[in-house]
Amino acid sequence: QVQLVESGGGLVQPGGSLKLSCAASGFTFGRYVMSWYRQAPGKERELVATVSEAAYTKRYADSVKGRFTISRDNSKNTVYLQMNSLKPEDTAVYYCFAVGSLGRPNYWGQGTQVTVSS
Repeated sequence: QVQLVESGGGLVQPGGSLKLSCAASGFTFGRYVMSWYRQAPGKERELVATVSEAAYTKRYADSVKGRFTISRDNSKNTVYLQMNSLKPEDTAVYYCFAVGSLGRPNYWGQGTQVTVSS
């Protein structure tokens, strides 16, 4: 059974930091590109960051460049999102996403809420 379980969300003040984790099981994690998406109320889901299978390549949305860092530990089947200098506009539900390719399916996590507010 495939599972992507996010954790680490919560309430943080502007300027603060959070580290999200996404633990994967039920598929060959190391063969998947992994991404983080977010969805704010009333807005479309947007891509935040992506990391390649062996973490050689990382890409970020312009809105988070220099503040967020995506990483992965294939020995733990886990992908992370370190979020620094958080802003109120970062408030959203953050989702982990396994990018299917070569005929493999995509997988979504259930999401974790991040709220940036004073």
